[in-house]
Parts: sequence; structure tokens; C-alpha cells
Amino acid sequence: MMCEVMPTINEDTPMSQRGSQSSGSDSDSHFEQLMVNMLDERDRLLDTLRETQESLSLAQQRLQDVIYDRDSLQRQLNSALPQDRWQRDLDVRLGEEGGVLRRKVMRSQCWQLLKLGGERIQFQ
Repeated sequence: MMCEVMPTINEDTPMSQRGSQSSGSDSDSHFEQLMVNMLDERDRLLDTLRETQESLSLAQQRLQDVIYDRDSLQRQLNSALPQDRWQRDLDVRLGEEGGVLRRKVMRSQCWQLLKLGGERIQFQ
């Protein structure tokens, strides 16, 4: 019975030289390099995720600050404007709607008068 002995790996030897030390460890060195690359990529992605989360947190805090400032300015504006201004605006809007309605009624009355007047002209 024959026993295979794995070659010893010197930890001080760079990974690129390890593969050249033995012919059977080519796939092992390739696998190790692949694992190292994957771990490096994972670390880089985690750093990017952390930075993005920090950026999102800062943006959300800024949004809350802007909303607070907007609400504060709206309260100041509401307190500075006279309250009857809102009532006047409402009256103007209602008056415009009433004016439109009055114009429609007047148009229909004028049309009826013209129609009656035209009939009278025909009868004369």
C-alpha cells in the first residue's frame, strides 16, 4: 500500500509561487485565488453598502430638516397674513362662480328675448 504525502506549504511563500512548487496543486492555487478574489469583492461591496446606507441616512435627515423648515415657514406665513384674506379669497372665488352663473342666465334670457322679438317681427 502506497501513501501519498502532500507537499508542505511554506506560509512565507507567495501564493503565485506555491502553484509552481507542485504540479497537482494548480487547481488548488486557482481555487485559493478565486476565494481570495471573492472575499476581496465581498469586502468592497460591504464597504459600498455601508457608504450608501450612511448617505441614505444623511439624505433622510436632511429631508426631515427641510420638512420641518417648510412647516415652520407655513406657520409663520399663516400667522402673518390676516385671516380675513382667506375669507376674501373664498368670496372672490364664489363671486366668480356666481358671475359665471349670472352670465349664463342673462345669455339664455337674451336669447329668449331675441327669439320672441324675431317672432314678433315675422308677425308684423
